[in-house]
Amino acid sequence: MLALKKVLANNLSIHRREVRLMGNKFEISVVGNDPVWAGERINSAIAEINRVEKLLSTFSEDSEINTINRNAGIKPVKVSAEIFKLIDRSLQISELTYGAFDITYYTTEKTEGDTDLAVATYTTVNYKDVVLDTKATTVFLKEKGMRIGFGANSKGYAADRAKYILQFEGVSNGVINAGGDLLTWGLQPDMEPWTVATADPRQKGQPLANLDITNMAIATSVNTEKYATISDKKLSTSKPANGFAISEIKSVSIISPTAEFADAMATPVMTIGINAGIYLINQLNQLGCVIIDDHSRVYPSKGINLQ
Repeated sequence: MLALKKVLANNLSIHRREVRLMGNKFEISVVGNDPVWAGERINSAIAEINRVEKLLSTFSEDSEINTINRNAGIKPVKVSAEIFKLIDRSLQISELTYGAFDITYYTTEKTEGDTDLAVATYTTVNYKDVVLDTKATTVFLKEKGMRIGFGANSKGYAADRAKYILQFEGVSNGVINAGGDLLTWGLQPDMEPWTVATADPRQKGQPLANLDITNMAIATSVNTEKYATISDKKLSTSKPANGFAISEIKSVSIISPTAEFADAMATPVMTIGINAGIYLINQLNQLGCVIIDDHSRVYPSKGINLQ
């Protein structure tokens, strides 16, 4: 067995490329024995991430997201199945986290034809004001001035899509590092599982370095200056709605089969605190988390084996 691993390791290597996409640093790693083939596969992954960025853009006038936002409080908008499903999943995560994750926000900017914005405010607009019609595949935002955006889960979704394209083109083993969030599949060139450290060598000194993340995604949210960003909103994590201080949390890492879900869940778990966060994750299948406090104490959810 060791001899077989040695032969395989001699034929395979990791081909990496780092690029800036969606405002983040992406590193795409492909295991293979042909640098040209690997480079072409990485090109395909980059093209898919660029496609997702354009799809979810709020800057392009003709984007579906902009069309939905322009028609807030006016009428439902028919959208593609891809956008509809992404919004539907986002709303399910909002429900799961009691609104801690929310793709909606409020703006006082007037759109063309507006003479008076609705009375809706930043504090009252939330995910419950998004109406989906599954049969017609339409999205309706109830209030004028209401908007949706995917700042909290777009890079995770883009990573999942890039992985899909790479696997479709025959890449059996690889890693996508999306701004520090990792998505892995298959094995390393020596046929060993991926760990946080082997997927991202810069993480060798971290408490999670030896955590096995093969065929999983791990996304980390860090409590910077006692603030956390959810969607396009900056919320203080020192005093959440329940009044319990959670500033002792330094970071939350979510392990999930998809990068989209891991990306979306990391910050909400931080906002609800250690005990409630661990309890929530323990209720969900195929999901794990590791919380680190400001004294570097580690709190893993059930099933997480930290070596």
